[in-house]
Amino acid sequence: MDKKILVIDDEQPTLNMFRLLLEAYGYEAFTAANGAEGVEMFERERPGIVLTDIKMPVMDGIEALKRIKALDPHAEVIVITGHGDMDLAIRALNLDATDFLNKPVQRQGLSQALSRAEERLAIAKTRKQEIEVAEEDEAAVLVLRGSVTAGSEPFLARAMVSARVLGKPCIVLDFDENASINGAGLAFLTRLLQEARDNGDAVRIRGLSENFRNVFDVVGISRLVEPYLAGRPG
Repeated sequence: MDKKILVIDDEQPTLNMFRLLLEAYGYEAFTAANGAEGVEMFERERPGIVLTDIKMPVMDGIEALKRIKALDPHAEVIVITGHGDMDLAIRALNLDATDFLNKPVQRQGLSQALSRAEERLAIAKTRKQEIEVAEEDEAAVLVLRGSVTAGSEPFLARAMVSARVLGKPCIVLDFDENASINGAGLAFLTRLLQEARDNGDAVRIRGLSENFRNVFDVVGISRLVEPYLAGRPG
């Protein structure tokens, strides 16, 4: 059975392009020309993934995001913003969007966003532990998968305590490439990293997608950690 996906955009040529491309990826694609139609379509079809433009008539993408998340908090909603419009992207993350794409949407970026969404949906279905503590020669590593939300806070706080006990020179937050961080997740990560810095911990970040590296730069999290680690040990 095809996977369901919904695209909300007020430009018909864009909807036609998305439909063809997503059907080629194996999705059953539904489209809507504004947020109000999109919410109605979502309630009727319940797709696992939604792509929505932000600026539309009748009902914009932000309001559609709110209503869709009220209907299904676990829906993967990817917002499409103007090029470099990080303020709107962060506003959407604060409302529990799980990812964002910049216009003009590139095929590779879309493919990566869909892959991340599918992985997060799979993790949510299996209820797999999203945070694990591992050990490397010079670091205690916290592996984060899926969606980092307010519900992740107690798990991450306990994992940080376990990491300190290992007595390594640094702690690495190792984000899976498909990880997503919503607004509440960004807020508690900021608090946690500020506490770690006050405690004298050397914390680094690894594996974060480019989108969320940009978000970390904008909200100031990057100032609370050591320089990013480019890759994982061999």
